[in-house]
Amino acid sequence: MRTSLVILTYNWPEALERVLAAVAAQSVLPDEVIVTDDGSRADTRALVARVGRDFPTRIAHVWQDDRGFRAARARNRGIAASRGDYTMLIDGDIIAHRDFVADHLALALPGHSLQGSRLDASAAETARLIAGGHPRFDPLMPGRFPPHRAIRAPWLARIKARSKSGGRIFSCNMSAWREDLLRVNGFDERFEGYGGEDQDLAKRMRHAGITRRQLKFAGLAIHLFHASRAPGDPNDMSLPANRMIAETLRTRAVRCELGIDAHRAEFAERPPDLRGAAA
Repeated sequence: MRTSLVILTYNWPEALERVLAAVAAQSVLPDEVIVTDDGSRADTRALVARVGRDFPTRIAHVWQDDRGFRAARARNRGIAASRGDYTMLIDGDIIAHRDFVADHLALALPGHSLQGSRLDASAAETARLIAGGHPRFDPLMPGRFPPHRAIRAPWLARIKARSKSGGRIFSCNMSAWREDLLRVNGFDERFEGYGGEDQDLAKRMRHAGITRRQLKFAGLAIHLFHASRAPGDPNDMSLPANRMIAETLRTRAVRCELGIDAHRAEFAERPPDLRGAAA
């Protein structure tokens, strides 16, 4: 099957360079990488173009103008631009284990999505990684995370994946069949500002009969440290995102109105492959 890795980024080219280096070193490469950009400055475009010239698989850069935090729209554009049968989503501050893609594909099943987790690196560890340090997937890596998240054990991952609880939702490490993402019309673009769009997507996929499976002891990923934009009380029902999620639950909605469909015509032709492009 053809595979797509969609990477969301915004104005942190130093981190994105390390993220792309980890992707280039995968034991199983995706068939394409789509860097979907939520309005970064020109230095990010230049970074992707430079790295892309010698990238080991197809790579494209999709950009939208900066009108605030619009991760839902950016991810939808990345999915619309992709052509893989199976889609993996990470963020531009996620350094993937060399078997990250292989692990997602090993546990992919029709009618299911996969939900991975992350290791939150400390500020000092993040600085070391951005400087070119080798990623350490180890329970003793400086950071904040349950130690088991740093252990890769494929046999145990297969057992954990039988659980249908799905685990905590992280859009920075998840995967699904493209046809399932299209069925629910991807992320709801009414979600602007930090958070909520991944929770809403997960609930609509569940309403569509798509089972979310846990990806534990596999699909390891390091999350680089940065200041949090999360609200103080994530359950505050005065937040528009929480009210929209509640409405999705109440109506058992499957498709959102403002989603991937809005971008499919724009990407009827694939965005240019940056490999071998002139400097």
